[in-house]
Amino acid sequence: MSVSQATIAFACDILSGVGEVSARRMFGAAGLYVRGVMFALIDDDRIFLKTDEALRIDLAAAGADSWIYTEVKGPKAGVPQTTSYWSLPDSANDDPEEAADWGQRALQVALAIKAVKPAGRRRNTATPSF
Repeated sequence: MSVSQATIAFACDILSGVGEVSARRMFGAAGLYVRGVMFALIDDDRIFLKTDEALRIDLAAAGADSWIYTEVKGPKAGVPQTTSYWSLPDSANDDPEEAADWGQRALQVALAIKAVKPAGRRRNTATPSF
C-alpha cells in the first residue's frame, strides 16, 4: 500500500465539488474527509468511496471494483477482506462533475452511518473508591 502526494492532491481537487476535502495518511493509505467524516480513501494511487448496498450496485454497474484489504498480522493475516469501499469509476477520474456526484453519494453514506453509530464509549475517569 502506498499513496503519492500527487495522488492526494489530485483526489482532493477532483472531489472538491463535494466540499472542502482534507486527507490524512493512515497505514500506507490515506483517508479523505469532508466535515470531519471519512467518505473515501486512497490506496495504491486509486480513490475508493464509502458505499452502502445501493451505491455499491451503481458503482459496480459503472465498472468500479471493491477495495480488498489483506491483513499482514493477526488471525486474519494473508486472508483478503472485502470492504465497503469501491473504486471511483475510471470515467470519473477525468470528469470533476462526475467525481463530485459519486463523492457526494459516498459522503451521504458516511454521514448516514455516522448518524446511527452509537457514540464512542466514554472512559470512566472517576476515582475508584475502596
